[in-house]
Amino acid sequence: MAANINDSDTDDIPSSAEELERALCVLAGSDPENCSYSRGYAKRQAVFACNTCTPNVAEPAGVCLACANKCHDGHDIFELYTKRNFRCDCGNGKFGEFKCLLIPAKDEDNVRNHYNHNFNGCYCSCDRPYPDTDDQANDEMIQCVSCEDWFHSRHLGCTTVDPEELQEMICEACMNKVPVLWTYAAHFEEEEEEEVVATTTTTTAAEEEEEEVANGSSPCKRTHEEMSGSPAKAVSQTFVCRLKELQAKGLERRRQGAVFWPYSWRAELCTCMSCKVGHKCYRSDYFLMDQSDTILAYENKGLDEPFGQHPLMALTNSMDRVHQLEVIYGFNELTTSITAFLDQCVAEGKTVTVEAVHEFFEELRARKRQRTNAAYQ
Repeated sequence: MAANINDSDTDDIPSSAEELERALCVLAGSDPENCSYSRGYAKRQAVFACNTCTPNVAEPAGVCLACANKCHDGHDIFELYTKRNFRCDCGNGKFGEFKCLLIPAKDEDNVRNHYNHNFNGCYCSCDRPYPDTDDQANDEMIQCVSCEDWFHSRHLGCTTVDPEELQEMICEACMNKVPVLWTYAAHFEEEEEEEVVATTTTTTAAEEEEEEVANGSSPCKRTHEEMSGSPAKAVSQTFVCRLKELQAKGLERRRQGAVFWPYSWRAELCTCMSCKVGHKCYRSDYFLMDQSDTILAYENKGLDEPFGQHPLMALTNSMDRVHQLEVIYGFNELTTSITAFLDQCVAEGKTVTVEAVHEFFEELRARKRQRTNAAYQ
């Protein structure tokens, strides 16, 4: 599923327990206690930028989850979601006299890190900040799986799929860097059209078969080969270049705009030696062939195998049972209240504004103060 965020302040607030767990799993895949620097260039981890320590646009830097919590507590921090093959910069040469509290001795620079304008708080081809107070459009933001920049859907140059079914997306600029991807994109586009036709044909065939049964006739008995869809004798298989096969079909599509890919697209890329040697996207150190590189795989790993403890459990592990229950009840009350608030806005046809969100949380704080005061009376 393509990573996406909604251009509204309220999207920082999970609207259900499931969405909150999904948000937590982004952090669960990263270590909240120990700086990731010692693990080298982590395959994928949550990354943050500190505008307090590294405000210079010419010297972008990123820090891991543990350093964001312990070294930069109280600083102007913004989350960059996840980045691949990144090593924590906290306390290196980009931070001047500031040293990492967890691992003070670090290389002056992490030469294999890749940075973009996200590290300076800007996104998309429009190079605007997020949230953008000057942009009132309620627009989805979707992350390119190649450059890992975030784009407004209106700036992708293509028709976006339903937000609930977002697949992996590669922006137009990244598609043009690896032109063979356009050939695969044309192939998947054809497959999608054929699937629609096949679904229609299957429905029609089923209706005809039902009609034959109703009329007292039945289909002829099929041979084993017909039922299995394969000949009785095995035929030796010759391995050919998948890409050359697709190119021979002459399939073309408009080479413009971003491309949304089906979930299985990485497995469809040709792995013959000619492709691995001849095309950048097939080199062993490149991400496209890696099924576990996807954001979905990272999030699922965070859900199934959280780094250490689940963040909510880590928060309560030092508390006694009474305080643990208070936190859990408060957590459930918060998620229930947020869900009710958003449902009410939808039912009344109201636009969720920043002012409305602030008012909502002020009401929650007021209710908490009332309960606290009542407890002491």
